[in-house]
Amino acid sequence: MNAIRMAPLLLVLTLAACASSQQEEIQQWMNEQRAQTKPKVQPIPEPKKFSPQAYIMEAAFDPFSNQKLTQALKRETAQSTSSAALLAPELARRKEPLESYPLDTMAMVGSLLKQGQPVALVKVDNLLYQVRPGNYLGQNYGRILKVSEAEVVLREIVQDAAGEWIERPATLQLQERSK
Repeated sequence: MNAIRMAPLLLVLTLAACASSQQEEIQQWMNEQRAQTKPKVQPIPEPKKFSPQAYIMEAAFDPFSNQKLTQALKRETAQSTSSAALLAPELARRKEPLESYPLDTMAMVGSLLKQGQPVALVKVDNLLYQVRPGNYLGQNYGRILKVSEAEVVLREIVQDAAGEWIERPATLQLQERSK
């Protein structure tokens, strides 16, 4: 019974002896490899000599000054007031019926002289309208400046990419009838 208890102990001791000899061999091999290996390190190049530059903008205008900020704000408010002045009369007047349609849905189909004044015939939704200089067309506050035989010239008020209201020209060309 004593021999049965001793068997696992003997087995553990034998394995421990084998492991220690393998560990010694591995350690010896690693030491040999370290001794043989020589790292190749390239030398670091010499740093470039720093030559400081004199600051020549010292006497220039400071971009962070209150004066510059005040000028920018004044310029911005002047633009917005001119933009508001351009749009204010348009918002104060009564809208005309043809201002509820986009300009690209309208077609100029003819023109005539009525009491010595040029009049354009504009077709919208299969209805015919007579328009004169001073009337409004389209959804961009388009005021008719001139009516000729071939086109209606408008001045529209639209917002640019910066959000400012600007005037731009637009035309409505005579549409040839095709059968």
